Amino acid sequence: MANYLLMQDHYDEHYRQWRWQVPDDFNIADACVQRWAASDAHRQTVAIVWEDENGAQDRITYGSLGERVNRLAAALQDNGISPGDRIAICLPQRIETAVALLATFRIGAVAVPLTVLFGPDALEYRLNHAECKWVFCDSASAANVGAVRCRVPSLQQVVTCAGAALDGAVDWNTLLATSPGNRTANAVRTRADDAALVIYTSGTTGPPKGALIPHRAMFGNLSGFTYSHNQFPQAGDVFWSPADWAWTGGLWDALLPTLYFGHTLVGYRGRFDPERALSLMARHQVTCTFLFPTALKMMMKAVPEPRKQYDLRLRSIMSAGESVGETVFNWTRDALGVTLNEMFGQTELNYVVGNCAALWPARAGSMGRAYPGHRVAVIDDAGNPLPAGETGDVAVHRRDTHGDPDPIFFLGYLGNEAGTQSKYSGDWCRTGDMARMDTDGYLWYEGRSDDVIKSAGYRIGPAEVESCLIQHPAVAMAAVIGKPDAERGSIVKAFIVLAPGHSPSAELESDLARHVRGRLAPYEYPKEFAFVSELPMTTTGKIQRKVLREREQA
Repeated sequence: MANYLLMQDHYDEHYRQWRWQVPDDFNIADACVQRWAASDAHRQTVAIVWEDENGAQDRITYGSLGERVNRLAAALQDNGISPGDRIAICLPQRIETAVALLATFRIGAVAVPLTVLFGPDALEYRLNHAECKWVFCDSASAANVGAVRCRVPSLQQVVTCAGAALDGAVDWNTLLATSPGNRTANAVRTRADDAALVIYTSGTTGPPKGALIPHRAMFGNLSGFTYSHNQFPQAGDVFWSPADWAWTGGLWDALLPTLYFGHTLVGYRGRFDPERALSLMARHQVTCTFLFPTALKMMMKAVPEPRKQYDLRLRSIMSAGESVGETVFNWTRDALGVTLNEMFGQTELNYVVGNCAALWPARAGSMGRAYPGHRVAVIDDAGNPLPAGETGDVAVHRRDTHGDPDPIFFLGYLGNEAGTQSKYSGDWCRTGDMARMDTDGYLWYEGRSDDVIKSAGYRIGPAEVESCLIQHPAVAMAAVIGKPDAERGSIVKAFIVLAPGHSPSAELESDLARHVRGRLAPYEYPKEFAFVSELPMTTTGKIQRKVLREREQA
């Protein structure tokens, strides 16, 4: 078993030596597929090996991936898609998802990844807010896309794949067939600062915000990805994560960096199951993985001694989304033979803090240290860095310790300049997460400064859930908080003030649950309801969710 806890601390050396080298012109698709497809030595390397829970399997080499990306990019151009146009990709982990993302990047358009778990309301809001012109979907999302497309004025075309059927939509294979195999997409020069993605945040204090992510963020994420997987890549590295490719965790912590380094990524379409996850990693000889703390807890309970049943080749495990805790940290080390590397980041600036057990000691329960290339501090309300031991807001400086711009930064929130400005105190970008830093530079999480709910690796904004609940005729007011839960970290609990003429009952709870299920993602559903006569409010009319959390904890 690799025990990195006894190894020397090389952190300072790596932190001092790291320098960003970001070119003025850069395109994610060129870096992640086209350069490998053009290489005789690399084009036959498997880029993605895929399967789903029903037994379907597929795989694609870098050469074939490049050809398919080029063909779709040409088809998009032939159908009038221009640089800056926004294309929604509402697909799960599958090869078509990677092709659609990379083809969008290649022609300078902007990808808007959306989880297939979104209900119609959540989907409609994002499609309209981003003014998406096209949307890609499969059988998991086609019905919801069909239900809202007439309410999205900007939407020009729906593309279905993997046998999904929707009246008026274009089939994926038909679309690609319109582009001759030798047709090369017109070259589009993209600057490193050009937008590549709109990724929606959880909407903690209002509607979800669309974070504009530039092409240069590819570089900004590489530092953390490399170190959190103990100096990835190494010969034979194969990567897998159950993280949805529609989220920052699936995109920047799995899909894109694995392709950037030209290695093999395992994709899986299906619900997470601990035994199936272990079997998948054993069969595909996965060496590196990103697993949410909830996934690790499920594995720990379902298979206490996994190496007795599975031939695992793991050499690195990264975990993020909530605190892992000492019990899971120790189980991962003892049962899986790997010292876990916790990581911290967010949509706007991902992969900024974490551990690298191969190079510096990982401390159970700590978020880790600032990854090389990122200047991180704990700041007070005025934006001043605090001394060790004091709790404040985790913040990242626009420039690293050498004075160079940090490429991890988002460009801003789509159509929300006020929201963008509120993230900053001078050159410090606030994460909204509270922590304290010890004298060795390790960060220790203390809580969220706003009301985001972290449940089973998902970040849930209460505003969207509350808005959905209020649409029910029996609900006058609603407030949603995270209730501590041993399995998920938190569960969503809803406090309901009933409208006149309605009374609390088990039947009403069931009706509210059905109401939410038809509109939001499963992880957003309230698991508990409480009927109250009034909600705690500030003098300006804002719900005091903190008071509700304190009551719940008491």
